[in-house]
Amino acid sequence: MRTASSSNQVTELLQRWSRGEAAARDALIPLVYDELRRLARYFLASQRSAHTLQSTALVHEAYLRLAGRNDLHWENRAHFFAVAAQLMRRILVDHARKRNSAKRGSQNLTLLVEDSVDLPARRELDLVVLNDALNTLAAIDQRQSQIVELRFFGGLSIEDTSRVLEMSPATVKREWAVARAWLFAEMKPRGRLHQ
Repeated sequence: MRTASSSNQVTELLQRWSRGEAAARDALIPLVYDELRRLARYFLASQRSAHTLQSTALVHEAYLRLAGRNDLHWENRAHFFAVAAQLMRRILVDHARKRNSAKRGSQNLTLLVEDSVDLPARRELDLVVLNDALNTLAAIDQRQSQIVELRFFGGLSIEDTSRVLEMSPATVKREWAVARAWLFAEMKPRGRLHQ
């Protein structure tokens, strides 16, 4: 369980990292590692098919990509985890595509979506198809795509999402509902969303 002081410490280190302090980035690792592992385990545990990518490898790959970027200006802890979740999504999708191309005809990685993300029932989602649908949604409505990414992949609450995107919680909640409905409608006709 994180405390307000640890959250403030993470935010302070992120802001120092944004100003170019490598020591702040290094001090951040032990503070965020467990939560990054939790996020990675969430992604990997919800996959239906067997996978070769482990949570530690996913965390390390995401963190290496984050650490290698000096163009990010961190707002706060929620912003950091939103970006980390986005990177994990990209890594998993890349992994699924490579696996698919290596084994033509094999199935994509599949995520099981629980009620915790406010869908009416448990559904299985093909990660590559979900990624493609999110990219289509981003072309139509970037904000809704960001909300889905933060909520679904980042595990952020409505309140954390509203802080990251600087909008009211009521707007986030409304846009989240619309985006979920759109994704459901987009994916169902292609047979990629199952009850």
